[in-house]
Amino acid sequence: MTKPVAYIEKTRRFYEAQGFDQAYEYASYDDVPFTQPVKPLSRSKVGLVTTASTYHRADLEPRKVNKGSAEVIPSWLFTDDLSWDKDATHTDDVNSFCPITSLQTLESKGVVGSIAEHFVCAPTEYSKRSTIDHDAGEVLSILQQDEVDIAVLVPL
Repeated sequence: MTKPVAYIEKTRRFYEAQGFDQAYEYASYDDVPFTQPVKPLSRSKVGLVTTASTYHRADLEPRKVNKGSAEVIPSWLFTDDLSWDKDATHTDDVNSFCPITSLQTLESKGVVGSIAEHFVCAPTEYSKRSTIDHDAGEVLSILQQDEVDIAVLVPL
């Protein structure tokens, strides 16, 4: 049995070893802009945001927001460039981090009203500023274009 990776401690030690004067600062927010849904889930269009990608990202390549069609369930999404415990788990089951099939089941049962035309792939930049100033706006724009009422966020 493998032990879970202590990501926060591991990251802190990595930054110290690189000679940084200040430890890595994890994003945290005292004021989160979530709101109550304006209509019931059974009448809402649900969007999906994952941290996987539709394209292969090279190790040092800047990551970017991208999207895929939710009408054609992907058989594979790129995940190997992300940090997750690759000894304890795998990403062979796309539905575990891009659960379009599960949303379709909920739609067929009337639990959700409909599914957005696209799923959105959000990059996992290690920059709070980049995420807020650039990526979040692009993700929001795609969700708004698809007229999404509620977004399900599935980080890897």
